[in-house]
Amino acid sequence: MDQKPTISQDVSAKPNGRGLGRDVVVASICGGVVALMVGASYAAVPFYNWFCRATGFNGTTQVATSAPATGPIARKISVRFDSNVAGGLPWKFEPEQSEVEVNIGQVTTIYYTVTNQAARTTAGQAAYNVAPLTVGSYFQKINCFCFTEQTMAPGEKREMPVVFYVDPSIVDDHDNDGLSTITLSYTFYPLRDPVVKPLASGEGDKRKGNL
Repeated sequence: MDQKPTISQDVSAKPNGRGLGRDVVVASICGGVVALMVGASYAAVPFYNWFCRATGFNGTTQVATSAPATGPIARKISVRFDSNVAGGLPWKFEPEQSEVEVNIGQVTTIYYTVTNQAARTTAGQAAYNVAPLTVGSYFQKINCFCFTEQTMAPGEKREMPVVFYVDPSIVDDHDNDGLSTITLSYTFYPLRDPVVKPLASGEGDKRKGNL
């Protein structure tokens, strides 16, 4: 007798098409993830700043548009200023004052100075946070150089203001009872590598002679 094909035999002939389709979907997803990671690497610092400003994550300060409605209160607090420059960015970066004492709620302006020590145009953007981390949502900045990219000409020196206050509502947060000092810290990261102009004829020999 002729053997008729069984149902199991019919089904076994179909999975190849399904497997191929599944492989295409998986490959597409993987490709999309890789593309996303590459794109994210270029936007890492701006995205990190946006995320931290929105959430207060990692002690990141908040953005304010005006002074607090309640005005300053009698309690005082010290604010220290820290500065760092990541590798690959030839800048000198430091606060003009290392520390100030302010009333909570008092709008205060301080300045950082930055100098491009390279013989070429360079660009950077600052990431920032405060310590202790519990203070992030109360440290309000009205104006800050960290909100935008900074491009510096060769040898350029620039004053960069920071306008801030400590939100008076911090006194109602018992996690910050006894707090006497806040540290505001910035780190400048390079954004891109501007094209370096070729040395003029003979200039390279002069530099070698100075080594």
